[in-house]
Amino acid sequence: TPIWPHHIAAPSRALSHLNPQIPSCTPHPYFAPTMSESKGDGERPVCQIIAEIGINHNGDMELCKKLIMAAKVAGCQYAKLQKRNPDVCVPEAQKSKMRDTPWGRITYLEYKKKIEFSEEQIKELIDFGKSIKITVFASVWDKDSVDLMSKYNKISKIPSALITDLELCKYAREKFEYLIISTGMSTEEDIEKCYEACKPDLVMHTNSTYPCPSSELNLNYILHLKKKFPKAAIGYSGHEFGLGTTFAAVALGADWVERHVTWDRYMWGSDQMSSVEVPGLLKLVKGCNDVVAATKYAPQKRKLFPGELKEMESLRKKK
Repeated sequence: TPIWPHHIAAPSRALSHLNPQIPSCTPHPYFAPTMSESKGDGERPVCQIIAEIGINHNGDMELCKKLIMAAKVAGCQYAKLQKRNPDVCVPEAQKSKMRDTPWGRITYLEYKKKIEFSEEQIKELIDFGKSIKITVFASVWDKDSVDLMSKYNKISKIPSALITDLELCKYAREKFEYLIISTGMSTEEDIEKCYEACKPDLVMHTNSTYPCPSSELNLNYILHLKKKFPKAAIGYSGHEFGLGTTFAAVALGADWVERHVTWDRYMWGSDQMSSVEVPGLLKLVKGCNDVVAATKYAPQKRKLFPGELKEMESLRKKK
């Protein structure tokens, strides 16, 4: 059973004309400065954008590489996967439950294993990212995955579902130079305990409803996080329809943005419908960059720009 619809071109054809040697749009060190570190005119840092492939590849290496390439061409600095050991992560009560999948009717545990990449495949994807100058990393769901991913890069993320697993958070902190957490489905106390346990470098506001209605995004929480954790970068991980609210998050000061990406929202998979397709990813990056450019000046008295001075000469009456 194909994992993408018959009516669209297979990924191997659709991006075959793209040049993999396009240079990076901006240097992407693991440590992006926070908005609080801006130092005057034009000093707001470039927004770091993560294309969250997650499990939208459905276990297909070729499709995953095409999504990594799309993220690169769009201008993202990062492409992110998810890594888990299903034998550890899947609850015992769920393992033997039957599920209809593109591979037929199989147990839930078998399905989860089908969409996991092996260590060899993970290394291949990370190396592919390096070859086109985009960082490929993963959210880690268990200690086995922490051990595996830390062999190949020094950045990782604890997903919202696991920030209450303080043992895992501490273990990941020991293994990675740059650690990200998301705050979905969590109380303020949950977030505080996680932060104290692992001192993440980046805290991402998110609502874990898929897709999330705009009325529940609570974007002003970004402002709260920036005050609460001044030493951390603050970001936004969105699961809503559309892009406008993500642009609003950047306007509010999000230094990083993460959105799920897919080749086709009607492909099989639980995260596809709340993901952004490739054309939307291009718009996402441009929009975030435009918002950063439009908000780069610190609050101050009104500035007159060269274009306005020219218009002033022709339109304003001289005294």
